Amino acid sequence: MKTKTIAIIGLGYVGLPLAHAFALNGYRVVGFDINVHRVAALKKGYDATMELTAKQLKEVETTLLYSCDVEDLRECSIFIVTVPTPIDSANMPDLTPLISSSQMIGAVLKQNDIVIYESTVYPGVTEEVCVAELEASSGLVYNKDFFCGYSPERINPGDKEHTVTKILKVTSGSTPAIAREIDALYGSIITAGTYRASSIKVAEASKVIENTQRDVNIALVNELALIFNTMDIDTKEVIEAAATKWNFLKFSPGLVGGHCIGVDPYYLTYKAEALGYTPNLILGARQINNGMGKYIAEQTIKEMIKADKKIKYATVLILGITFKENCADMRNTKVMDIIKELDTYNCHVDIYDPWVEKSRVKQYNMVENPFEQSMRYDAIIVAVAHRAFEVFTHDAYSSISTNPPVLIDIKGVLKEYTWRL
Repeated sequence: MKTKTIAIIGLGYVGLPLAHAFALNGYRVVGFDINVHRVAALKKGYDATMELTAKQLKEVETTLLYSCDVEDLRECSIFIVTVPTPIDSANMPDLTPLISSSQMIGAVLKQNDIVIYESTVYPGVTEEVCVAELEASSGLVYNKDFFCGYSPERINPGDKEHTVTKILKVTSGSTPAIAREIDALYGSIITAGTYRASSIKVAEASKVIENTQRDVNIALVNELALIFNTMDIDTKEVIEAAATKWNFLKFSPGLVGGHCIGVDPYYLTYKAEALGYTPNLILGARQINNGMGKYIAEQTIKEMIKADKKIKYATVLILGITFKENCADMRNTKVMDIIKELDTYNCHVDIYDPWVEKSRVKQYNMVENPFEQSMRYDAIIVAVAHRAFEVFTHDAYSSISTNPPVLIDIKGVLKEYTWRL
């Protein structure tokens, strides 16, 4: 099997670690991306996502080719698609990247080639949408001339412990023989093992419900936080008490953004509604989670009013703008919702995030480390639990605050705070 050349289509948070894992295990890999700047940086040994180090990139420099040239894909016989599957402004699935990738692969597809999709989709996309594009572009016949599979990605950005080879992989194929071959392919690099699903649709569905389940659970805890806040009860203390029961699921309230949990449920609800079923629970969970940024901003304003601080032109510092802690991923970050709501009160908002280059957030005021500056803030919101924020003491937070300090803690970073979710 290692004599076959593998193409990884899309070199983001999912594709690059996967390409590295195959290349490190003796496979010849072509890593393809349409972003010329991304490819150029990788060739120089730099990963802007910070998922791989320069050392890791160097150890596969002879087995992993980075390319923007479709012609380099002609030598490949296995194509693994790891492109984004976003939603549009109306929360509808946007399959454009998936369709474009399928059309491109179809142009170089050969007899007996295998195309495997990892992008999160609703059940049926691989065989109902992607296969049609592959057949149209190649002139080949599905399950006669070429074959497909689906193996959902399970990458956790910023997690250096649960890396791609250490997370059990669900696999599937368009025929029993191809399913076994795909399972063996991933099994050769995934040390955590594989699970072969009975069909491509089952594998697709398994992925989309992983994040939907998490979204619904977080929404429940967020709603509980809204209720307990009206009762002047600390939600974190309630959760700690409840978690003493062995079968209590310990979720924490917070912002739900990113490219998975805040997006994937809409793929499932889209398909359900297209079939005539209204998934009220899932849609309700989405509504609760989407409203948390506005709620946090409103609570910040209330605490500033209690502290007798002028709201118009008040200075607010937001610590963290990525969608999760200890990573540079800003996709669908809900911290933006807090900023937008504060803007409606004419507050002056500064943002500090050690994981994000200032040039990436040109529309907002990114600042250098505020603990080393002379600026004082009327309120400070700890929006992301970066480890860098945990090292600062209460005195340090107070030193960059106007009196009295208004410290809003969304993620349980601070030992002393004015209000927390």
